[in-house]
Amino acid sequence: MLISARQEIDMTDFKRLLHADGPNPEHTAALQLYGRFVGDWDAEITAHGADGAKHTAPGEIHFGWVLEGRAIQDVWIIPRPADGSAFPIAGNWYGTTLRVYDPTISAWRISWVDPGRCVFRQQIGRPRGEDIVQQGTTEAGDLTRWSFVEITADSFHWLGEIKPATATDWRLVADVRATRRKG
Repeated sequence: MLISARQEIDMTDFKRLLHADGPNPEHTAALQLYGRFVGDWDAEITAHGADGAKHTAPGEIHFGWVLEGRAIQDVWIIPRPADGSAFPIAGNWYGTTLRVYDPTISAWRISWVDPGRCVFRQQIGRPRGEDIVQQGTTEAGDLTRWSFVEITADSFHWLGEIKPATATDWRLVADVRATRRKG
């Protein structure tokens, strides 16, 4: 739905203007790379410290179509709000990702924002075989690699890795096992 310059928009229209019912027909096939995740997910998150420490907590993830079906937006919440506890090692996550398919590069431009932790990431995402791999760089120059692997209709495994500028190997920082909510 396009809004003409003459129409007035107020905040009661915001949800209607942001959310979309499905993918935009212009790039339907390409949009399914992330579109298959649309819905609500329960998650188990494990944070991995550089010293080998691990901590696991439950969380939730919600994906939806936005911006005339030209993008996917998701919200990652760890731990669940009802939990009220702190998530050691990685800190609590309450952030959102905007994933926009860019046909000029045949890839996805990805922006992650977690205002509570002041974490902001820009990445490029592409399919790699049956997986999805997103790569970017932190403000400090470290490489990031976030991957969706073991993807089925009702589950996925997400890996968050970092490679410091001075390192030769990737280090697993967090992994998430998600299952689709039923009903």
